[in-house]
Amino acid sequence: MISGAVRDELIARYGEPHRRYHAMAHIEDCLTQIRASTDLTADQRDLLETAIWFHDAIYDPTRNDNEAASADLARERLSADGADPAFVAEVERLILLTAGHSVSDGDALGARLVSIDLSILGAEPACYDAYARAIREEYAHVPEPFYRAGRAAIMTRFLDSPALFADPVWADRYEAQARENIAREIAELMG
Repeated sequence: MISGAVRDELIARYGEPHRRYHAMAHIEDCLTQIRASTDLTADQRDLLETAIWFHDAIYDPTRNDNEAASADLARERLSADGADPAFVAEVERLILLTAGHSVSDGDALGARLVSIDLSILGAEPACYDAYARAIREEYAHVPEPFYRAGRAAIMTRFLDSPALFADPVWADRYEAQARENIAREIAELMG
């Protein structure tokens, strides 16, 4: 559903020099998970893949509206390419879910998207640690004590949530390891 010119633009965005985690490797990992999801229809797969391509297209660690800006970019580019308005609206909705990673009951597509986006939390410890270091590099402008306190607060909110992954398959696969990883990172941040 994404034209070649738009795909090229997105690849360039994901290659911006300030990106360490929110880069093309994250998009490729998410796309791989979507493609491995055999329970999706072709339309669902198109929606999820398009939302993944755009969900971090705008990424400035000094701003708090990246997801909204990314959703706006998706709407502009997809509409200009003649995409169906209902498709565009659903892509926008899915992108906006990645701001808080919270989905309504019964929103299976949203649950899948946010679970895929958060799957790094349940990675093997060495991979998770590389992710945490990459996030720190993206926030290099934040002094260390403030970063540690802020990151610990964010990760504590994740740890305090009853479920990290809204999709039950991802919860079964990643929840336990994610909780171990997050607890370990919080201990290191507070240490």
